[in-house]
Formats: sequence, C-alpha cells, structure tokens
Amino acid sequence: MMKIEDILTGIEVVSVIGTKNRVISGVEFDSRKVKKDSLFVAVKGYKTDGHDFINSAIASGASAVICEILPENPEKSVCWIKTTDSAKALGLAAASFFGNPSYSLKLVGVTGTNGKTTIATLLYRMFIRLGYKCGLFSTVCNYINEKELEATHTTPDPVQLNKLLSEMVSEGCDYAFMEVSSHSADQKRIAGLKFDGGIFTNLTHDHLDYHKTFDNYLAAKKSFFDSLPQDSFALVNVDDRNGRVMLQNCQARHYTFSVRGMADYRCTIIEQGFEGMGLKIQGDEVWTRFIGDFNASNLLAVFAASDLLGAARKEILTVLSYLHPVPGRLEVIKSPGGISGIVDYAHTPDALLNVIDTINKIREGGVQLITVVGAGGDRDRTKRPKMAAICAEGSNKVILTSDNPRSEDPEKILDEMEAGITPDLKRKILRITNRHEAIKTAVMLAKEGDVILIAGKGHETYQEIMGVKNHFDDREELKNALLLK
Repeated sequence: MMKIEDILTGIEVVSVIGTKNRVISGVEFDSRKVKKDSLFVAVKGYKTDGHDFINSAIASGASAVICEILPENPEKSVCWIKTTDSAKALGLAAASFFGNPSYSLKLVGVTGTNGKTTIATLLYRMFIRLGYKCGLFSTVCNYINEKELEATHTTPDPVQLNKLLSEMVSEGCDYAFMEVSSHSADQKRIAGLKFDGGIFTNLTHDHLDYHKTFDNYLAAKKSFFDSLPQDSFALVNVDDRNGRVMLQNCQARHYTFSVRGMADYRCTIIEQGFEGMGLKIQGDEVWTRFIGDFNASNLLAVFAASDLLGAARKEILTVLSYLHPVPGRLEVIKSPGGISGIVDYAHTPDALLNVIDTINKIREGGVQLITVVGAGGDRDRTKRPKMAAICAEGSNKVILTSDNPRSEDPEKILDEMEAGITPDLKRKILRITNRHEAIKTAVMLAKEGDVILIAGKGHETYQEIMGVKNHFDDREELKNALLLK
C-alpha cells in the first residue's frame, strides 16, 4: 500500500485532478488485472491503447489513473494524473510501489541481437558458483537463486519486473542479471531501474517487423546505454562496429572487449573441437566446454563483467572451465553411430552464419553438414531469403521446414525462404514442411561422422500454429531420431 503522492516521484506530471494523498493497493496497466484501489496506467501500446480501457479499469475498482489524454468528463471519484509519457510513468510508478528494489542489489543488463541469453545466464551461474545469491531474467527462464520461474518475455513488463526484483531482494540476492530486449528499451519497461552495468554484444538484422528500420533498432539499444548512471560500467563488443556507437553520450565508465583486435579485454582461440575450445583471456589459458568465435566473445564478456564487478580473475577462470552451454545454444547431441547433432536458437541471418561457420571450421573433409531450418511467422519477412541463402551456401544439404508459423501459412513462409536460393544451389534443397519429418529425414541422410544442425527454436518446447502451442522440442526429436538410426 502506498500514497499516490509518494508513487509520483520522478514522473513528469502535467496536472492532477483529485486528491493525491489517497492510498493505492497496486499498479496495473492491464485493465483485466485491476482490483479495488489500484492505480491504472493507460499506456499506448504497439497494438492497443490503454486509454481505451480506462472506463473498464474504473469499473473494476481503480481509484487513480495516469494517462496522457484526460477524458472530457473525468470521473470525480478518481484521482487523475496527466503525464507526457505513460510508458515511462508506468516503469517509475512500478519501481516506487515495490520500493525501488533495483537499488538494493547489483543489476547488470545485457543487450544486443545475439548472445544475450548466454551472457546473462553464464553471469548468473558464475556468481552462484562464486557463492553469491543471484537472480536471472532471460528468454529461457527466470531464476531467484535456485528457484525456477517461467519466462514469458525476454524482459518482463515493468510491474512483473519490479515484483520479481523485490522478491530477489527479499531472498537476499546480491546480484541480478537481465536480458534487455530492444522492445523493452523502446517500450520503457526498464524505466525506474538502476543498473550497475550494461553489456552490448552485437547488432544485426532482426525485429524490423517491430522497429521498421535498422536505425530505430539501433536507437532502442542505445537508449539503454544513454540511461546508465555515472557510477555504472558500459562494456561493449568493439568487434561490432556499433559497439563504440553505444558509448557515445553514455555517462557510465567505458570498457571494451574483442576477440579480433585491441581492447580493454582481449581473448584468442587456441584450439577447438566439438567437445570444447581452449582460450587465452588476458594472457591466461583456460579450457571451456563451448565452441565458436561468438562463444569466445560471449565468454570474454562474462569474464570482463565479472572482473568489473570485483570477482578475482583466477576464480573467474576456474568457474569458466566448469560452465556449460545454455540449453538450445549450440547444444551438441552425439549418437551411438557417430553422428553429431547440434540444436541452436539461431533465427537471424547473422546467428546462422556464425553457427555454420563454427561447424565448418571444426568438421573435416568428407564430413557432411545437413541443416534443418525454418523461419517464424508474423515476424520480419525480409530475413527469410537471407537465412535460406546462408544455409545453402554453408551446408551440404538443407531441409527447409516449418518453425513457429503462428498465423501464417507455413508453405508461404517456405516460398519466401526458397526465393533466396540461387539456381546453382537448388540441388542442395529439400522442402519438408512437417518439422518432425524434416528432422527424421536429416538423420536418415546422415552417415557416420556427419553433423546435423537443427536451427531456429533451440530451447523452445513448443511449436505455435494458428495461435495454438503444441508440444515440440527439437532436442527430443533429434535424440529420438538418432536412437532409431
């Protein structure tokens, strides 16, 4: 419970109608969740406008409303707060209501197109192993210490976010690590949070169905770094040309990392195979269970962030050698018959290129790479032909299949993917819409020593078709097919 006047701290208030000293029972932006004496925040969303649901919220018991547009005849029993930015106000109000929990632990955000889940999860595992209590917000799962919580979004909404952070504080967490999606930055879900550090991985073609242009996508990522306070750190990958862009006008302490050139934190790959790779980080050698240049970059980011958070370097390196890949991220599944299956979440052109290049650097002459790939429905369509082309150029055989078609016709998605295949590469392509049959066929085509890449869904345990989520796990499908080989 909290007085309205206390919850308005930091919010740009244009005007107030009604009394501010009444007590509210909660903060909501979804009118269906409003209870007696809730504060309802009317946010203009991507698909709906919260202003259209103000009457519904009041009918459900809301005693205060934050909005950008006041109604012509405001209900007199309600306290009305007009602001210039409801989305930002929601974040600030939620943070205040839950006692600003991000100020009571060290919060680190990770943003970028690829690598967010791996870096955030490995930092969580790192500090758990170092003996700290930690929280995690990730695409795969949220954690409060060892307690596992389902993740519905990469970054939760402001109310859920601050509620979980307050629970982390109550459970004694010293650190929390969070994936910061471009959507959450653009929608100001992280407004009101205090970050002790921000990490930038890379920026490639993705989410243009939402952001419309690459510049908008870049601006959303950069807004996170622009908001970091002076006493935090900004750690960026300078192997990506956008890394230094993130540091422009950023008040935080600047640090860089690279696997290719000069930077504050450097790393080189000494050797690698499908079982792992040896790295030299800041002059010290360590063997890890990861493979790929991009994972070398991810591990370097984990090392650097851990160092900046005050952990001892020798202890960091020791823990790095114990850590294992995040589920569905270059997850290797070996068959008794000598076939290597790899499940990966790669669902963008750049991520696919990285995974395929990694496999091709390791596999020896005569070993085939068979790639099974699709593209999600109701998402950026322009990347579909590019994804197919990258797979065809880097694989011996490609099976185009259904991913999460959502509301789209799977066949039309495959048509758009197939349009990216040049005539000379058509011979490599098979088209099997049923994903179960596609994975089964890839295994049937593979010989001893061959590599099968199942790309796109990674850790997901469902396939969404026409609004229905049916159980489907690429790892289960691959394991079952390999056992029958």
